[in-house]
Amino acid sequence: MESSNVLLASSAALQMGSGGRNNPTLVCAPIMAESVDKMVINMNKAKQGDADLVEIRLDSLKSFNPSNDLKTIIKASPLPTLFTYRPKWEGGQYDGDEKKRLDALRLAMEFGADYIDVELQVACEFNDSIYGRKPENSKVIVSSHNYQDTPSAEDLGNLVARIQATGADIVKIATTALEIADVARIFQITVHSQVPIIGIVMGERGFMSRILCPKFGGFLTFGTIESGIVSAPGQPTMKDLLHLYNLRRIGPDTKVFGIIGKPVHHSKSPMLYNEAFKSVCFNGVYIPLLVDDVANFLQTYSSTDFAGFSCTIPHKEAALKCCDEVDPVAKSIGAVNCIIRRPTDGKLVGYNTDYVGAISAIEDGLRGSHNSSNTADSPLAGKLFVVIGAGGAGKALAYGAKEKGARVVIANRTYDRARELADTIGGDALSLANLDNFHPEDGMILANSTSIGMQPKVDETPIPKHALRSYSLVFDAVYTPKMTRLLREAEESGAKIVTGLEMFIGQAYEQFERFTGLPAPKELFRKVMANN
Repeated sequence: MESSNVLLASSAALQMGSGGRNNPTLVCAPIMAESVDKMVINMNKAKQGDADLVEIRLDSLKSFNPSNDLKTIIKASPLPTLFTYRPKWEGGQYDGDEKKRLDALRLAMEFGADYIDVELQVACEFNDSIYGRKPENSKVIVSSHNYQDTPSAEDLGNLVARIQATGADIVKIATTALEIADVARIFQITVHSQVPIIGIVMGERGFMSRILCPKFGGFLTFGTIESGIVSAPGQPTMKDLLHLYNLRRIGPDTKVFGIIGKPVHHSKSPMLYNEAFKSVCFNGVYIPLLVDDVANFLQTYSSTDFAGFSCTIPHKEAALKCCDEVDPVAKSIGAVNCIIRRPTDGKLVGYNTDYVGAISAIEDGLRGSHNSSNTADSPLAGKLFVVIGAGGAGKALAYGAKEKGARVVIANRTYDRARELADTIGGDALSLANLDNFHPEDGMILANSTSIGMQPKVDETPIPKHALRSYSLVFDAVYTPKMTRLLREAEESGAKIVTGLEMFIGQAYEQFERFTGLPAPKELFRKVMANN
């Protein structure tokens, strides 16, 4: 498959940069402001945030006097400058005379701009016009933006050749990801490029192109000075690039891990694992992976550099079918939440660490402590244990509770799925609508395994408050927010509560150890989660 070799990309020998860097990829902060004064303030913020250069988006200025303003910006900039004056026809804001636009870029170059970005459509004309007059220290980036899709590998190769033929010093290609597998083609182009290249895939499905470009030899990546103000879809903040993903530690040999889900950007996993990798000097990076088709994703990124994945909603069951080998417990549950690509043969091995994290947290909640799990009998033995949801997490909870001697009831929106799971593990089934009036006894345990109540829909709950009186303990697998409406109302009804954070940390210990072969830094995990 075209992309499976992509990723043998690590052979791209990159030089160790200065200052403890593992790569020479630059971090560029786009500066978009309506006035030059505001631009100057933002350039200084970019410097404080540790950017390597700034991209001055001249098309964002409300009024612009080229000869005065360009001098002011270049003189005031604490960092090297890249000038972009993006026209509407290439996704920018400028809608005026084309000659004036190109004149302004030539002037910026004359005044000492370090880089100029010129669109492929006008690049030949522009480069001809500066022939023999180009300042030695100025570099021309010739760019192509595709807001529809990501072309085939062959078309991308032809595009690079066309850009090079204009006399570009640096090639820039920005495409749009319709699915995450599209990014592989940009990695392939980047790693094989003989000239400096910027390869960015826009949109949430293209996010990893922005984080992993140092691994594949990209010239620069963009990071915003604050969240929400982006110059293209999917841009991370500079702070996240440098301090959450530790961009400057990423090199050609860095192993890639990530969380496969849909949605996925709410996940706290990247924060947890990247902090832990850094603390033990493990050469890995952990990223959010918005995946529509898990089989296609795993097939596309098939090199051993893509070394392990956490799996979340809705892919835990589909992911199991993609594994070459499945741990017996995960097989019994029918879902995996952790996939390891074995380095020796590249085979995918699936595990389920969900049930350990969740069941231990619920047992601790019943015992009222973190440390008394050495008691021989489980406090779950004989209890009526109601699981909401029959997906991957629901299966794990039902399996774990059953193992501990609980009597299990599955409640699901579609009764047939509840029945199917109940028959598999030996329990009873209900439709979720009937759960409101289900109270055969007091002191039951309730475990929500669905995403009901997760951000942004924090006002939702799977069960009305009046029905919570029959439960002695309520657990919610949702951990964003930590205190869901379900848990708040359960506490008000007198039940003990266990948050999804406990399950999250518990399952993460085992995943970290499988990812790295090192013991999990448990204190660090708790500290990271307490602070976020």
